[in-house]
Amino acid sequence: MTSPSAPHSTRRRASRTTRTRILEAARSELGRSPDSSLADIAEAAGVARRTVYGHFSGRSALVEGLAAEAGEAIRLAVAVTRGRNPDPPSALAGFVLTMWPVGDRYRVLIGLAHQDLARDRIRRLLAPARDSVAAILAEGQRQGVFHTSVPPGPLSRAVEAHLLALLESVNCGIWADDGTSAATAALIATGVDSSAAAATVHRLHGTGPTRSPL
Repeated sequence: MTSPSAPHSTRRRASRTTRTRILEAARSELGRSPDSSLADIAEAAGVARRTVYGHFSGRSALVEGLAAEAGEAIRLAVAVTRGRNPDPPSALAGFVLTMWPVGDRYRVLIGLAHQDLARDRIRRLLAPARDSVAAILAEGQRQGVFHTSVPPGPLSRAVEAHLLALLESVNCGIWADDGTSAATAALIATGVDSSAAAATVHRLHGTGPTRSPL
């Protein structure tokens, strides 16, 4: 006998699936152009505009939903990396490999800071990732394994910009990467010898999953 709650559960699952599809379309469209309208997002999601309004009351609510989802994905990805790799080069490479699958969420949050969300809110959402990288860089410089005189704060932002540029190249279809080349590039940017950087990433990537399941 079918449980009376089965149709209700099916509707809930369908609603969650539609909401997820709308958020994915919003991430893609707003990542392409921050001026994308709800109509653009609805078309990309393959739903009617009224369906978008059924899940979000307007653009502000949709952006808030997108920001909350991105912030949680980044927080969970950072948590996966915490304490996993003891030495700074492995910690930085592991961080990049784990964050790479959620890089688009990271990129879109930065884009939303220009017109949709307060910069302070964006900073809070990105703080777990930025603070982790700055701490890894500070420790690496203290140990003398990151050979650069740039302070950890500015260096972390430079590495962030470098990685986002590489991600944009992937999104544009002019380059393909599963995160390994990006992780190697991040290590080289901190002053690690290119051969040592490649060996570190190869070791991490070959010892089992290093990516977030998000």
